[in-house]
Amino acid sequence: MVLKTSDRKLRLKTEIDYIKKNMRDPILMVTILGVIAIVFLFILYPLIIILKESLYYKNTLSLYHYKEIFRLSSTKEILWNTVYLGLIVSVISTAIGFLFAYASAYLKIPNKKIFNAIAILPMVSPPFVIALSTILLFGRNGFITRGILGMREANVYGLNGLILVQTLTFFPVAYLLLVGLLKSIDPSVEEAARDLGASRGEVFRSITLPLMVPGLANAFLLVFIQSIADFGNPMVIGGNYTTLAVQIYLQGIGNYDIGGGTALAIILLMISTTIFMVQKYYVGKKSYVTVTGKASRARELIDSPEITRPVYIIVLGLSVFVGLMYILVPIGAFIKLWGADYSFSLNHFKYVINLGMKPIKDTTFLSLMATPISGILAMIIAFLIVRKKFLGKSFVEMTTMLALAIPGTVIGLGYVLSYNTKPLVLTGTATILIIAFVMRSMPIGIRAGIAALQQIDPSIEEAANVLGASSSKVFTSVTIPMIRPAFFSGLVYTFVRSMTLVSTVIFLVSARYNLLTAAIMNQIDVGKIGVASAYSTILILIVAVVVWTMQFILSKLGIDISDIEG
Repeated sequence: MVLKTSDRKLRLKTEIDYIKKNMRDPILMVTILGVIAIVFLFILYPLIIILKESLYYKNTLSLYHYKEIFRLSSTKEILWNTVYLGLIVSVISTAIGFLFAYASAYLKIPNKKIFNAIAILPMVSPPFVIALSTILLFGRNGFITRGILGMREANVYGLNGLILVQTLTFFPVAYLLLVGLLKSIDPSVEEAARDLGASRGEVFRSITLPLMVPGLANAFLLVFIQSIADFGNPMVIGGNYTTLAVQIYLQGIGNYDIGGGTALAIILLMISTTIFMVQKYYVGKKSYVTVTGKASRARELIDSPEITRPVYIIVLGLSVFVGLMYILVPIGAFIKLWGADYSFSLNHFKYVINLGMKPIKDTTFLSLMATPISGILAMIIAFLIVRKKFLGKSFVEMTTMLALAIPGTVIGLGYVLSYNTKPLVLTGTATILIIAFVMRSMPIGIRAGIAALQQIDPSIEEAANVLGASSSKVFTSVTIPMIRPAFFSGLVYTFVRSMTLVSTVIFLVSARYNLLTAAIMNQIDVGKIGVASAYSTILILIVAVVVWTMQFILSKLGIDISDIEG
């Protein structure tokens, strides 16, 4: 016991000495203080303001807003709608994602690159493109419902439409997570069972599936968080089926009931953060797949036609259907009047060019401004978390991680309430939009940076320190070159996320700065589906051109693009 106590004292003294040493580096200290200030001001402080607003009524601490919200029968219905939708979408998306992952990792089938392409599509397009395509196909003037089946009163709006569009939007999340886990299973375990006489079905049920249970639970919870936080799809195709994310916006902006809106925001925040904590700290750590490390050798892919043929037909059919849903939007942009006149026309693009270029210019400009800020800030924070010890480190790490779980509508409402009055008036400015872009994409960059730094031996940086280099010099000349893939990954992700962000910025758009996603939703609201399709097509093209350009530059720099996509 004496030895353990002395060991603890020695470790504590070492840490204190290390912190004191850091404090003698003025640039490092300014950086740490700046990061803590940014994290507090633009992640935690807006949430504190929302909580305060929800708990005060007429300048008195009270649960009035919560009582009023729950006095309405619609609130319980909306809460159930959100959870019910999340559960259904999570189950279906996880099942489809697992099927795609199994086909990619275990089966000898062609066209596997299509699956990866389908998985990336939701990242480079507006979050409600599938909803727009669904309206074009199955709406009242839908190509299938009215054009082929002759249905005059087809109604795709509501729960069924939401399940369809959210499943097609979010199953790639499950696929990307599960395909890596399946590939990391050591094939020798399954092959040993086969050698002992087990059938492929028995191997799958007794070995593969049990090993994947934590991964499946992880995927389920991640999709659930995405589903309940989704704003764009329920707003476009939800109809009378209202979810919490939409109701927060309608309550706060539509009904001018900020107190009620903040109460709903806190409820949604509690659900999403609770699920995130369960996923991160409980389910996320119960992985049995990587216990043995990487696979000892390449897997012998299954080529039995009775297994590969039905799976291939299903996954290829789904891939083609999802691909067609995305292709349908550009097609709709060139149709004169969807549902009535399918002749070729450039009228929608002429309308955009003549009257609606401002959202395109504003979104592209602000996204390009946010991209380097987010990329650099994410790497700095990752560097501090992995390599440095300082007071407030746990706060920075916890807050930036929890930012992943904060629904966009919650943080958007928080920004409106926090920065609409003195001393810091940012509402309606380009600054608050850039901050929103940075804060919504930065946590992913931080995660990528941490993962990259943990794979690099710190002795390389320590050697530079011993030779007299300051922390800033080590970071710029040693660390950044070693984590270039993660850095550029953050840049690509930030630009794409900024161009397609809707839930947070829907509260922040103004006459001075309008954004593409908000403009698309406005066009859908007034029934101008062709114009909305034209805007979406331009948005996808801009994102694709910038991403392809960055990939070309990276390839010239000798950085493997597959590392970034992974």
